This record gives sequence, structure tokens and C-alpha cells, in this order.
Amino acid sequence: MDKERLVTKNYCFILAANFLLYFGFYLLLPVLPFYLTEIFCAGNTATGMILACYTVAALTIRPFSGFLLDTFARKPLYLFAFFIFTAIFAGYLLAGALTVFIILRILHGFSFGAVSVAGNTIVIDIMPSSRRGEGLGYYGLANNIAMATGPMSGLFLHEHYSFDTVFACALASCMLGFVMALLVRTPLKPPVKKEPLSLDRFILKKGLPVGIVLVLLSIPYGMTSAYIAVYGQSIGIKGGSGIFFTLLAAGTAISRMFSGRQVDRGRITQVISFGLYIVAACYFGLASCARLMAWNTTAGSLVFFGLALFFGLGFGSMFPAFNTMFVNLAPNNQRGTATSTYLTSWDVGIGAGLTAGGYIAEVCSFQAAYFFGGCLILLSIPVFGSLIAPFYHKHKLR
Repeated sequence: MDKERLVTKNYCFILAANFLLYFGFYLLLPVLPFYLTEIFCAGNTATGMILACYTVAALTIRPFSGFLLDTFARKPLYLFAFFIFTAIFAGYLLAGALTVFIILRILHGFSFGAVSVAGNTIVIDIMPSSRRGEGLGYYGLANNIAMATGPMSGLFLHEHYSFDTVFACALASCMLGFVMALLVRTPLKPPVKKEPLSLDRFILKKGLPVGIVLVLLSIPYGMTSAYIAVYGQSIGIKGGSGIFFTLLAAGTAISRMFSGRQVDRGRITQVISFGLYIVAACYFGLASCARLMAWNTTAGSLVFFGLALFFGLGFGSMFPAFNTMFVNLAPNNQRGTATSTYLTSWDVGIGAGLTAGGYIAEVCSFQAAYFFGGCLILLSIPVFGSLIAPFYHKHKLR
């Protein structure tokens, strides 16, 4: 029997919109710690807290975004959030005080929380359910390609141009992404029966146990995405952080060749378990890079960049599996809520990781922060295997 068609014009348009949005996001991510320290003289703890404001704002808006997407037409909400997200980049060009920057960063977090939930829900609507794991894998791959090229481009621009140039490039990327979003045609959403308000309209309660493992996983991921450039520079790997993100994306791309199909064949829990073991080992390896660099710079550099590839394999395997897991626990009329709960769980960990990473680095070191991250993922392995996987198989709807 022939597979249902996955690649359509609408799917390509939303992939392009998603890539360009995340490219603008990741263009700034590794540059912001430098911006805050060089322009506003902020310390590591203050930088971590300011960066976490963005994630906390996104976290706050996500449950309401899921409710609105399940209640009203999805595309207008998606376009409105995308437009606000894009416009705030222009505000960064005008922000001359730290207070103004923090306010803009919070507003940016609100809009990112809404647009990411909307985009993730719409892509589920326009793809065949039989190829959901594969489709979400490629959708996530667009994020990861942005994660590879965005930070590398941002760091290059930071080294050769002004911070305003970085902000302007991010603005241009998201403007083009908004054009792509305009071209997406979504299926007609059937009328939704009005139901009394309850907690399950905002948060998928059956998804909360799964969210526990996702939080434990995303805390160290937050430390990596925001501080890997600073860590690499501190241990003597100068100008190589862009290569780290490129190899991370390469590992993710390799994982997409098999993980999405395995998810569609019902092996969701096995894929996640595989990824958890890989990523746990990677964080302990990352923590050891400082000593390796002190002993032998060539060996330390090889391990540092080699770990990036395996990070991509582990995280790239787990992302579409976790996303599909949340969707499979929800009825069709709660896809937005399921997506928002998935992304909310992720944001809780990212925000905690940004704050904890900056604090641990200030009182101890970045290698201690990454060792702590490895311990968290090591803890999540038995929790997932003995509690979460059986819970999922008992309560899944499809």
C-alpha cells in the first residue's frame, strides 16, 4: 500500500517559515550573553536570569495559546503571533537601557510561546496521521538546521560587526519567515463544541507525567544552547562554537533518517530510552573537556566536537518521539493543548537550565554545570523506563 503524501506545498511553506523563525531566534542566542556583559556589564547570574525571562514568558503564555488554538481558527492566531515576534527584533535596535531590553525580551517570549505552539499544531493538521512521527521529525530538523547555522552566523557577525547588525539580520530572517507563513493553507477547522472551562483545556493532564522526564532533559539542554560558546572559549576552544552547533545539527539530521520511522512503527519509548543513554554520556563527556584541554588541546577539541555529533543523535531521536507521545495522549480536539503542554514542559526545563547554568558557573564552573546536567538525565532514565513508559502505553489513544 502506498504511503500517504507527506511533502506538499503547504508542508514546505511551514517548514520554511519554521526554519526562518528559529534562525532569527538562534542567531541571537549565543550572542546575548556577550551583549549583556559587554554593553550592560551584567554578571553570569544576572545574565542567566535575564535570558530566563524570555523562557518564563513563553512558558506563561503556552497553556493559553493551546486553549485558543483549540477554540478558534488557528492560522490567524499563528500569523498574529509571528508578526509580533518579528516586530520586536526592531525594538532591540532601539533599546538603549537594560530595563527596556528586559521588557522587550519578556514580550518576545510571549510571542515566541504563542507562535511556536501555533506552528507545531498547524503542521500536525496538514500532515497525514500515519506519517506524523516522520513529519514532525523533518519539522524539528528545520529547527535543528537553524540551530546549526543560526548560532554560527550570530557568532561570526559578533566577531566582525556590531550587535545592531546581528539584530537586523534576525529581523530580516523573521520577515521572510512571515511571508512563508502567509502562504500556508490550513484545512478548514470543524466547529468546536463549547465545553465548560477546566484545567484540561489549558494543560493536558495525562501529559504531565511525560513532562517530568522532558523537564529533566531540557534543563541541561538550556545550559548547552546558551552557554556552550562561553564554555568553549573559557577552556581554550576559540571560534569553534559555531562548528559545535553545525555538528549538533548533523547528528540530528542523521537521527531523522531512522527515528521518525521508528516512532511511526510504535517504538516511541524505545527511541526515547536510546536517546537518554546517549545524551547522559555526552554531558559527562562535556564536563570532562576542561581537564582534557588542560592535558592535551588536540584531544580535548576532538572530544568537544565529537560530543556535538552524539548530542545531535540523542536529542534528534527524542524530540519527535516526545512530541508524538503528547499528541497520542490527547483527543483530536485537544491537539493545541497537547502541543502547548509538550512545549511548556520543555520551557520549564530551559528556563531552569538558563538560570542554574549561570549560577553554577558563577559559584563553581561550567564543567560543574554540565556534570550536574548529566546527573539529571541519569536520574531520568529509570524514571522513564519504570514509570513513564508503562503509563504511556496504558493511556495512549492511538
